[in-house]
Amino acid sequence: MNLKSAGAIPRPVQRLIDQFSRLPGIGPKSASRLTFYLLRAADEQASTLAEALVSLKSDTSFCSICYNIRSSEIDPCAVCSDVGRDTTTLCVVEEPLDVFAIERAGIFKGIYHVLHGSISPVDGIGPDDLKLNELLERVNSDSVKEVVIATNPNLSGEATAMYIYQRLSSGGARVTRLARGLPVGGDLEYADEITLMRSLEGRQDM
Repeated sequence: MNLKSAGAIPRPVQRLIDQFSRLPGIGPKSASRLTFYLLRAADEQASTLAEALVSLKSDTSFCSICYNIRSSEIDPCAVCSDVGRDTTTLCVVEEPLDVFAIERAGIFKGIYHVLHGSISPVDGIGPDDLKLNELLERVNSDSVKEVVIATNPNLSGEATAMYIYQRLSSGGARVTRLARGLPVGGDLEYADEITLMRSLEGRQDM
């Protein structure tokens, strides 16, 4: 018997299950486990989670320059306001999480521009739905000498990279793309054709 249809699950519980299910990577079973865990958890833990969710929306915003996530009281963000960054090198990424990933590597010392997505006609996402016009304005108005395209190596990421390249190729800034190839520790026999092709194209002297 379906518990939901039978009314066995109280409405507040089912509502939270439904909300968890809408999150990426969380199916109905995971949503149910999370909900019933919180139901059994101490009131303080549930209240802290609720406060964190409210604060996530009320106390964060996007940087007025690069559109990365920032605290509401800080604008521009920490990277854009860092006088030690190389403002002549601009890295273009799809999402704020990509900025965090690159920053963890501790190698890139330039600045960023977050598109908040990628071009995907199938999903109805075009250039005007992203922060692409803002990118073009930054490159044309600032002292940017190199634009590093770091969109994801998939169809929409490649389409976005090609669009950016076409729009910037006639300008004065150098346009580069993150190298793609075989992962460290991977086996050649398991690599797909595109990865092998990119690896061969990007081969370097020993």
